[in-house]
Parts: sequence; C-alpha cells; structure tokens
Amino acid sequence: MDNFESLRTVNGEEIVGPILIQPKVFEDERGFFYESWNKKNFNKIINKSNIDFVQDNHSKSSLGVLRGLHYQLSPAEQGKLIRCTSGVIYDVAVDMRKSSSTFGKWVGTEISSENKQQFWIPEGFAHGFLTLSNFAEVQYKTTNYWDPNLERSIKWNDTNLNILWPTKNIGEENIKINLKDSNAFSFEEALSNGDIF
Repeated sequence: MDNFESLRTVNGEEIVGPILIQPKVFEDERGFFYESWNKKNFNKIINKSNIDFVQDNHSKSSLGVLRGLHYQLSPAEQGKLIRCTSGVIYDVAVDMRKSSSTFGKWVGTEISSENKQQFWIPEGFAHGFLTLSNFAEVQYKTTNYWDPNLERSIKWNDTNLNILWPTKNIGEENIKINLKDSNAFSFEEALSNGDIF
C-alpha cells in the first residue's frame, strides 16, 4: 500500500482534500518498478469509491515556466492526480471552496522524477506548478474533460494568496508564463465574479 499524507499551509493549517502520495517503489541495480496507478488503492487513500479518471495530460516545460493557477467551474470541475516523470516541479493547490475553513489558503510541495511522489488535488481547487529543473515532464489524470468555456485562471503572484513560490534560484524576473495566465483574474476578482465553488 502506498504511503500518503495531508499537506499543511505555511501557517500549519491542514487543508482537507489534497493528499501527497508516496508509491511503494521496488528498486535495485537494474532500475525500479512501481504501480503508478491502482484504482483500489487510490480509492482507499482518498476514502471514495466513485473516482473516474477520463483524461490523461502530459506537458513538458523548461526552467522557470509557471503554469497556472487553473481550475474549471461546475459542472466541469476537475480532480487531478499529478506526477512529475522527468525533472522537478513545485506544485500548488489553492482552496476555492467558499464553505471551506481554509478558503483562499494554499499548499505546495516539490514533486520530482526522483521522489516519485504524486499529488492528488480534488475538485474545488486551483492548481499550478513552477518548473525548478532545466526541463520537467508532468503527467496527470483528470476526473473531467477540459472545457474552455468553464476554465478559469488566478494570477500566480496574487498578493492576497501570497504563495511562496521557490524562485530564489530562478529569479522572479525569469518566470515564464503564457498570455492567458498573464491575463488571469486576481483572487478578489474571481470571488466577485462568482468563479468559486
């Protein structure tokens, strides 16, 4: 069985939902083997039996590329199971659930091809990641299909969220984002637009 843990904010608050999963890896002089996906084990970890992944995504990013913060509104909200199969990323989830005691709070974790950890981010969260290695490949499963009409973005450097991205070795001026993410809403704008859960 895989090991797993809930993550805490920088203030020590546990955010209910996101889970960091460490699969059991069998490694020797030949290389390694592990189950990257096992529905029965995953359902036990998240204590649900109705998770149905419908889409797999795969991205490659260079050093300093920041993708996010993305989410989709109901009825196309997505849960995501994320892993980094090459390189290193810093992965972030922001609680967009108005009824949650941690609404507007975030958790972040470093996942890599070396640690082989996976990050489960359920529906109701915005998600983004920063590439910390020369290149990184990220693969993730989603519980719903991409719907461009229901996709929303929050600014990665929104001062209300105050996400502590590990930019020291990159330089914040070297962060690379696309046009869509540069035009993203602030958290307050998303709130006033009703673009929350």
